[in-house]
Amino acid sequence: MNRRNFIIKSSLSLGALSFIPGIGYSTIMNPAKGFKSMRPSIEDRTYHSEAVEDLLANVKSNIADEELAWMFENCYPNTLDTTVDFEMIDGKEDTFIITGDIDAMWLRDSTAQVWPYMPLINKDKKIKQLIKGLINRQVKCVLKDPYANAFYKDLEKESHWKSDNPTPIPGVHERKWEIDSLCYVIRLSHEYYRISGDASVFDDKWNEAMHLIVKTLRTEQLIDGPSPYRFTRMTNQMIDAPIFNGTGRPAKPVGLIASQFRPSDDATLFPFLIPSNIFAVLSLNQLNDIYSNILNDENFAKECAGFAEQVEKAIRKYAILEHLDFGEIYAYEVDGFGNSIFMDDANVPSLMSLAYLGAHKTEDVLYKNTRQFLLSEHNPYFLKGEAAEGQASPHTWKEKIWPMGIILRAMTSTDKNEIIHCLQMLKDSHADTGFMHEAFHKDNPFDFNRAWFAWANTLFGELVIKVYQEHPEILRSGI
Repeated sequence: MNRRNFIIKSSLSLGALSFIPGIGYSTIMNPAKGFKSMRPSIEDRTYHSEAVEDLLANVKSNIADEELAWMFENCYPNTLDTTVDFEMIDGKEDTFIITGDIDAMWLRDSTAQVWPYMPLINKDKKIKQLIKGLINRQVKCVLKDPYANAFYKDLEKESHWKSDNPTPIPGVHERKWEIDSLCYVIRLSHEYYRISGDASVFDDKWNEAMHLIVKTLRTEQLIDGPSPYRFTRMTNQMIDAPIFNGTGRPAKPVGLIASQFRPSDDATLFPFLIPSNIFAVLSLNQLNDIYSNILNDENFAKECAGFAEQVEKAIRKYAILEHLDFGEIYAYEVDGFGNSIFMDDANVPSLMSLAYLGAHKTEDVLYKNTRQFLLSEHNPYFLKGEAAEGQASPHTWKEKIWPMGIILRAMTSTDKNEIIHCLQMLKDSHADTGFMHEAFHKDNPFDFNRAWFAWANTLFGELVIKVYQEHPEILRSGI
């Protein structure tokens, strides 16, 4: 499928109005009458998996609440239905996955979008091909520019953000340096092998990309001198670029890795973003596992393990701080000089998501204290409104809640009542569309951002499957 037809096909799948932030499907239809499926017709779907369809049907049949079942049916397959461009290139699988209403692939989003399908790798050859192709595509992206966060399939295409300084090279959509972008590449590869046992993805290009990832993370520790990274943009929004001519606020090299942007694509306040540093520790340890047990490269394995230990030690020293009301919790960002900020952002990695990512168990005292803070009025980005309560993000200003934050709250909860509360809020806030959005106004769900945001949709599907597996009685009893 060529690029033009892929984009046309994808846009038709969800309708032209999906490209207009804040305009919901409720303006053109009322799916609440009968809960008609919002999936594109079979011939217009961008990818198909029998295993996904079987799991969808099985889980849906166990959901007593008709509206929740309808939302799951729409959301869980949304990445496959609307965002995939798969083909064989030079004899290798290649999967390009757009984020939704933006015609580009984010390293972070693309991994997260396929994550709920990963358990099906050994059940469906097409899912295995899909994931393998995405690993191959991400390797191409990293080798193109390890500081970029989003790419085009056409690696010679001129960027929409060509006015940024420096101008992104052809094939790069946006060049915002985010630690988590590279971590998600490692996360996908490690999980693919863990499930499939297929080491063929660890070829020479993959190896080259992993060495470049570690080199980039090392550079951004700032121990050997200032970062070569700069980013400025012509904008009236402070969060669109780091201050001080694109270099960010001062940071004291203490072993942490600097990140000029958050997973929201917003500029950091202090350069050491703690959830992303914790994510980096996980990822470096995963590389140690691969190079020790599969590739037999003990030198690089030891380098990754030592790097992870160094970052983890710095996290313990500089990021775990005493809060006036909650005891020891994680700061969100620090600068190494002793300055910090207590907050969270709804995107992943976040402090809330640490249990989801596997960095903490839900019963860990440090995580529990941090989570209690995050769900309190002491967190400036935890909002309560007439429609719902939940985590927000500076990305969507001061009055909009992110469904992703509500989903992650439910996924990290061990309290059935809290899980039910979150599911009810998600039901109450989809604005009659049957889909998740980037954010919605705390008092009015019909005022929302991004009608087509595949990551949030698929993450909602992941939540429902988790509830089905761990607490099936919640779904069978109705919400």
